[in-house]
Amino acid sequence: MIDKKQQKKEQIIQCSLELFASKGFYSTTIPDIANALKMSVGNMYNYFKSKDILAKEIIKFISHYLGEKLRHINEQDISTQEKTKKIVAIYFKTALNHPEMIDYFLRIYLSNREVFNNGCEGMICVNEFVTEIMIYFEEGVKCGDLRDQDFFSAFGLFMGYLGGMVFLKGENILPKELDSYVDDISYNIYKALSI
Repeated sequence: MIDKKQQKKEQIIQCSLELFASKGFYSTTIPDIANALKMSVGNMYNYFKSKDILAKEIIKFISHYLGEKLRHINEQDISTQEKTKKIVAIYFKTALNHPEMIDYFLRIYLSNREVFNNGCEGMICVNEFVTEIMIYFEEGVKCGDLRDQDFFSAFGLFMGYLGGMVFLKGENILPKELDSYVDDISYNIYKALSI
């Protein structure tokens, strides 16, 4: 059972995530977040000492959320091609059900690297998600389905496809719903990475 302090912390993270994703990191203040949660600014600082610390906790929260979803896929006894499809489906489902998470990752985390310099260098704060993608690649190579290649080029290809499609959806450019592209995108990713 989650204690009340942990529950409140998660409420703050969720509210901040939504505000940062919609208004931007620099345009959102701690008083804005406190106001939205109907709590005092002083009380907010009992949970997070600064906006930068809160920003780092949010990216860790997203990484944990997606990492857990991918871990469940990696643990399944299914082909690499099927894992690819499930990963794409989970990412697109997250983009549809929790667009603020993907917006935060793309618009805050990647665009405001100066906020994440101290304590979130490299991929430290997204390590749960990245670790599961690494496991997916390693297992795919080990069973002979995927080419053994530089992790970052493979990761960039995978995430480029996913991020690009979510961006197009966000800009209302796609003629169909995002989930209707799961088969084509997962096939393209798998073919690009496979032997």
